[in-house]
Amino acid sequence: MILKYIGFLFTLLWSYTFIKSQSIFKKGSGILITLFVSNISWLTFIAACFYGFKNFSFYQTLLGIVLSIILVHLAFVRISLYINSKFSNKKYLMIVKAGIEYLIIAIFVYYIFF
Repeated sequence: MILKYIGFLFTLLWSYTFIKSQSIFKKGSGILITLFVSNISWLTFIAACFYGFKNFSFYQTLLGIVLSIILVHLAFVRISLYINSKFSNKKYLMIVKAGIEYLIIAIFVYYIFF
């Protein structure tokens, strides 16, 4: 039973991390993230919630959902603070971010057409 609950928590954390990561990207790459990652992650998150309500008590499921959302938000805040502390020049940070976004778009295009 504990392994089922750990799997439930891991699924919630995994899917909500991808849902939250969509907000990082700008509109151009955000559309691709929305189409291919975020929609599937929302379905996974909802399915995990349904699984939790079916197999665990209401309070255990609610605790898992709230805990996973809080942990993901805290992780994103900590990562944001860490990245901002490493880049003293914010212009360079924006160049790196744009490069990563274009790389993601190129990977999606490559996997769609090839």
